Amino acid sequence: MRPPDIELPRFLEAALSAGHPWVYRDHVPREFRASSGTVVRVSAGAFTGYALWDAESQIALRVYSTREEPSAAWVADRVRQAWELRAMVRGSDTDAFRWVFGEGDGLPGIVVDLYGKWAVIALYADGLERIAEWVAEALRATTELAGLVRRGRDAGSRLEVVWGRKPPSDLVVAEHGVRMTADLELGQKTGLFLDHRENRLFVGSIAAGRRVLNLFSYTGAFSLYAARAGATQVTSVDVAAGAMDAARDNFRLNGLDADAHDFVVADVFEHLEQAQRSKATWDLVISDPPSFARSKQHQKQALRAYAKLNALAMQVTSRDGLLAAASCTSQVSPDAFRQTLAEAATIARRRFQIIHEAGQPVDHPVLAQHLEGRYLKFVVGRVLPLA
Repeated sequence: MRPPDIELPRFLEAALSAGHPWVYRDHVPREFRASSGTVVRVSAGAFTGYALWDAESQIALRVYSTREEPSAAWVADRVRQAWELRAMVRGSDTDAFRWVFGEGDGLPGIVVDLYGKWAVIALYADGLERIAEWVAEALRATTELAGLVRRGRDAGSRLEVVWGRKPPSDLVVAEHGVRMTADLELGQKTGLFLDHRENRLFVGSIAAGRRVLNLFSYTGAFSLYAARAGATQVTSVDVAAGAMDAARDNFRLNGLDADAHDFVVADVFEHLEQAQRSKATWDLVISDPPSFARSKQHQKQALRAYAKLNALAMQVTSRDGLLAAASCTSQVSPDAFRQTLAEAATIARRRFQIIHEAGQPVDHPVLAQHLEGRYLKFVVGRVLPLA
């Protein structure tokens, strides 16, 4: 059966022809009706392509192909291409990485993370069930797996076993030789924050001999790299007591003395304000907060939050010390994030000398035509007194 047709505004022709995969709801004819997951044939001027319809999201159409309707064979080819790219990541010292990164790998709305022998599928749009079935088949055909599971989109949703065995709650994975437990059912994201893998390695390269403060530390991944590299003392701060317990366990898992370091359960802003009042400082401060904006409507609020947070972080950074500041807010561009650091330095009455910038690693590729996919910012700088 021929897919239904949608005629889109002609001004979208250039962006769609260049490869941008999204069409927002206000660009779709209001009279169009279909159930989520319907494959449609879209056109805009001379452009034609095949997209998946979402009846609820602001992103109404996700373009999958300009040549053919998605099929099991077509999806398998995308999964294979993604696997080949990850050859640069996977190895004897790293077995946890992002296998499929949605739009960046040509499968909009779908993410797959690999933790050892378990693959975790996460769907970020309605109507992707058929595509997800094909992805699951392709994953199993590509490499040996112990299990394949699905994470729900809602917080607290149960892990669904698609195939094989359910992963243990104390599953141990490796990242550059650092061992960490990953709870694929109850952990943040799909279990761990895999996108900071190379940034954690960089932190390890500058942490030796320094006193380190890791803010929003979760289960202590940045802290582990710092301690392993020879940081004299590491303080990890997170509001979740369970995360702090897991961080201690991760230290022990790597043969590190957890009792030689501090694990603080506290609100990060309150902890920083208290540290400022007591004039406590650290030689290296790492600030990796959760997203401060889920939509454009919260962009200004996010910019203010980054400026406030990093001003406080600079004020507890020792003279000539280093601040590693991160943002995972897709609504804040790299330029805008750098500007918040400049504002933070003004508030803190410091100079901030940027020495390193990075984003996402190779397993989080970004289409040049879809810069919205470049969400991660990681900026390291030296905090100096005013001249």
